[in-house]
Amino acid sequence: MLKIRLKRMGAKKNPSYRIIVINSTTKREGRPVQELGYYNPKTKVMQLDKTSALDWVKKGAQPTETVAYLIKNCNDDGTLNYKKKETVKLSKKAQAKAQAEAEAKAKAEEEAKAAAAAEAPAEETAEA
Repeated sequence: MLKIRLKRMGAKKNPSYRIIVINSTTKREGRPVQELGYYNPKTKVMQLDKTSALDWVKKGAQPTETVAYLIKNCNDDGTLNYKKKETVKLSKKAQAKAQAEAEAKAKAEEEAKAAAAAEAPAEETAEA
């Protein structure tokens, strides 16, 4: 059975990978059937032959989770379509403060609605 997986290259604590098609029983650094591209996770640089990768998948090659993600998020020219996460992680204190502010805001809006509802019937009785 053929797999599409990553072959680790690069120095210690500085990984870069080649995206390869290889027999599933072969070791990670074994001789590949075909090299499809490369990927550097630190700089988010990738070059992939997407058409070949999809052809291998049609032929029955099984991509790993990471390679499936890379193929899915690959542009037509073979580069990675990387999107930075927009959410900002907050400390527990900051999260508690933000939650308290949100609750206070919701309570103030609720009180404003109640006050507006109380004024509306008073105006109607004054007109009558």
